[in-house]
Amino acid sequence: MDRRTLLIGAVGAGAAMLVGCSSDDDSSSLPTSDPTTSRSPLPGAVDLTVASTIATGLNVPWGIAFLPNGDALVSQRDDATIVRIATDGSVTTLGAVPGVAPRGEAGLLGIALDPDDPAVLFAFVSTASDDRVVRFDLDGDQLGDPTPILTGIPVGSRHHGGRLLFDDEGTLFVATGDAGNGETAQDKDALGGKILRITRDGKAAPDNPFDNRTWSYGHRNIEGLAFDADGRLWATEFGEKKADELNLIERGGNYGWPKVEGRGDEFIQPKVTWKTDDCSPAGLAITQSTAFLGALQGRSVFAVPLDGESAGEPREFFAGEYGRIRNVFVAPDDSLWVTTSNTDGRNQPEKDDDRILRVTL
Repeated sequence: MDRRTLLIGAVGAGAAMLVGCSSDDDSSSLPTSDPTTSRSPLPGAVDLTVASTIATGLNVPWGIAFLPNGDALVSQRDDATIVRIATDGSVTTLGAVPGVAPRGEAGLLGIALDPDDPAVLFAFVSTASDDRVVRFDLDGDQLGDPTPILTGIPVGSRHHGGRLLFDDEGTLFVATGDAGNGETAQDKDALGGKILRITRDGKAAPDNPFDNRTWSYGHRNIEGLAFDADGRLWATEFGEKKADELNLIERGGNYGWPKVEGRGDEFIQPKVTWKTDDCSPAGLAITQSTAFLGALQGRSVFAVPLDGESAGEPREFFAGEYGRIRNVFVAPDDSLWVTTSNTDGRNQPEKDDDRILRVTL
């Protein structure tokens, strides 16, 4: 397969912790945690080390879903394909997803396996007319035709959200962006600027707060969703000019966009904020009482210690070493898979980009 090569050897890179982010301009600042939380380091601080490179030559790897045997399915945003990375290192293309219209930040985005049937895959895709959630049947290395289960999510060249996450009960959470129209985020009946909670057939899940698909609202653009060990839902959110956010998501909560960015007294407060030039938090993974964020502008991984509903001071790793970092996933062996995003048109890719790194804690 063109330029998709598994590298067995370890990458000679240790964890680097710097103050502030490496961004596209000269501005930098320390991230700020919620003033109601502890300002001192929380117990169980982690260190990160790049142990090896899983794969290279990928095209904007966006979503990862691990199969029961340890193989990984990876969605590629701009060429709208899904590849399978086996435990022995082989990489196979399952197929292209029909109807996807990549442009700007649009394309084939998040994926999630049905927790009760790993032969069923869900994906968030952008078409010419909308963003939507579709379902596939998997047959070995064959990708079936997509069946739409939720259509009509607003689409534009930016702010798609796109993350999919199942809970333990088989309910699907869907992060959507405002598609550049902030007012839709405050409309509880609109699909944009939300975290949606739906059934496998795309209907509103039981016990949703507004008797529709909306779980939380007032979001600009969420690309990261993760549960902590106690089942609390956390999300990363892109700001516009003031503040990127790490949020603890509450049922029916209003997170303020576009009325407020960052902290606002009448809305739910973020647990951590960064200046927008310093972070741009995309993917999110939680393990060992720590939230790990991929930072696109920051070109790094942030590790935020968690203690219940509190978040401590972020620590930064790998600043500037691998370019833009989009996603972080917890692998079956408890390592982290970290994806670069240097082929997305906003950075000069190196010859091995994009790549997936295996990071140990």
